[in-house]
Amino acid sequence: MATAEFAGKTVELDADGNLVNLADWNQDIAKAIAAEEGIGELTDDHWKVINFMRQVFESEGDAPSIRRLGKESGVDTKGLYKLFPKGPAKKSARIAGLPKPKGCI
Repeated sequence: MATAEFAGKTVELDADGNLVNLADWNQDIAKAIAAEEGIGELTDDHWKVINFMRQVFESEGDAPSIRRLGKESGVDTKGLYKLFPKGPAKKSARIAGLPKPKGCI
C-alpha cells in the first residue's frame, strides 16, 4: 500500500489515493489534500460539502453520489463543479478522507 505525508503526518493510501484509515483524517490533512488537488483555500461551501460527505458516510457506509450531493449538500451541481473541478464527488470524498464513492469511475 502507498503512503503519503500530509500536514506532517504519514498516512496509508488506497489504490485511488484516498486515505485507508478514516481516523487519520483531520482538517489540516483535508487542506493538504485539497492543495494537492489544485484547490486553493477551502471555503465555507467546500466545508459544507466535505462535512455532508462525512455525515452520509458515517451513517450509510458509502459516500454520496454527485446527484445526491447536488440535491442535499446545500451546493448545487454547477457549484460543485466550481468548487471541485473535474470530478466533484471523487475529489470531495478524497479531501473528506473517505473512499471513492461507488458510483465514480
